[in-house]
Amino acid sequence: MINLFRRKLPIKSFIVNPFQYVSHESKGVIFPASDPLKPYEEPQFRVLATKPYSTSKFPEYEMPTVTWGVVHGRKEKLVSRVIICDYLKSIGIIPDELEEVELPSTVDVMRERVEFLQKIGLTIDDINEYPLMLGCSVRKNIIPVLGYLEKVGIQRSKMGEFVKKYPQVLHASVVVELVPVVRFLRGLDVEKQDIGYVLMKYPDLLGFKLEGTMSTSVAYLVSIGVNPRDIGPMVTQYPYFLGMRVGTMIKPLVEYLVSLGLPKKVLARMFEKRAYIIGYDLEEMVKPNVDCLVSFGVRKEALASIIAQYPQMLGLPLKAKLSTQQYIFNLKLKIDPEGFARVIERMPQVISLGQNVIMKPVEFLLGRGISAEDVAKMIVKCPQLLALQVGLMKNSFYFFKSEMGRPLKELVEFPEYFTYGLESRIKPRYQRLQHKGIRSSLSWFLNCSDQRFEERLYADYIETEIQGPSFVMGGKLDLPGNQMVSDDEDESDDEILYRRTVSL
Repeated sequence: MINLFRRKLPIKSFIVNPFQYVSHESKGVIFPASDPLKPYEEPQFRVLATKPYSTSKFPEYEMPTVTWGVVHGRKEKLVSRVIICDYLKSIGIIPDELEEVELPSTVDVMRERVEFLQKIGLTIDDINEYPLMLGCSVRKNIIPVLGYLEKVGIQRSKMGEFVKKYPQVLHASVVVELVPVVRFLRGLDVEKQDIGYVLMKYPDLLGFKLEGTMSTSVAYLVSIGVNPRDIGPMVTQYPYFLGMRVGTMIKPLVEYLVSLGLPKKVLARMFEKRAYIIGYDLEEMVKPNVDCLVSFGVRKEALASIIAQYPQMLGLPLKAKLSTQQYIFNLKLKIDPEGFARVIERMPQVISLGQNVIMKPVEFLLGRGISAEDVAKMIVKCPQLLALQVGLMKNSFYFFKSEMGRPLKELVEFPEYFTYGLESRIKPRYQRLQHKGIRSSLSWFLNCSDQRFEERLYADYIETEIQGPSFVMGGKLDLPGNQMVSDDEDESDDEILYRRTVSL
């Protein structure tokens, strides 16, 4: 009987207060010690941080005192929903979009969610832009996500801005959704220290499927000749192409540029250096700008060369810029529309030069006794003059007059003289000519490679003087009679464009 009585007492005590037999460390919930003989009382509890996302690592991200609230029946849930919605309205949040979202059962929990979001930098207006974030548990959703984002490089001070750009990230699973995307970016050779920068620039990447748009866009770019090792730097520079569909955006742009005469190899080099070109809208930007160039007198066969030299022009408000520059060239430089078109073909970067930059070298030439008509001819033949520093032009001109003692007519015939380095090419070659007792035109000893100059210098005869070569920025020098001044005699048009793009 005594043994039976001893066995029944714990059972009675368990019925009266079952919580005394629950471990104080069970599942991170702490229950206060209570007298087993006292009537049942609802326990007071607080939630401890789980180990994988310890708050000691992120001290500002404090765990809430409650996570969800007390479970009620259907009627109680409806009443609590009304109370919570009234609370949200009282602080300026419109709860209309939360009808289908499961909400906590107490106002205290919702208040802590709102205060936590405000603490990381969000405003009531930001929450109204995406009120569904209020359905995310601070402990289960928000803190793990923010902790991982900070780990991969998103600064805590910019966390609110990041969530504002892509609030859907609060619903994401760290292990299932976020980690695979970061690993994918690392697999593309995006530097570890650049991951945060890339995600901050284009947070929507965290919502893409790896086997979808991102993989196909990378595969297509590699197929047209982009070096796989350059994909990482391209992503860092312009991550948006990972979200572009190949069939509707990237491929049509590539095919159109190829139709203009640009080889895919050249396009690949362009994309590697300036990945943002992939984002130019074909119908809204690229095609209208190409048509604009033609309307201003640019020859269609020169379009490929122009784009290879200055691909950024495809994304500029070209019509307005060309109209402004044509007016300046006509009014200030006395260059007619046809001459302006030739300038664009030889140096398309002139589109973006300001009037003050253009006029400095022009005023320098006029001040040296060269007539306005001759200056115009020099610019049409060698528009690179407009981008030169006047200080360097002064040094070259002083050497031309004092050391060479040549007439200004030779500068008008060969304005490319100013584009060569005085110390690296002009002086050394001229001094060697003087030592050999050879007198020649400027183009004869300047407009050739070092190897060709040596051949000319030690030849048994001096080549007949012919019309000077035409200067094309970054390309070959075309001489009359289809003679080419180049180290490589047999180069295809594709190779010429490729070399010109790489040189730029």
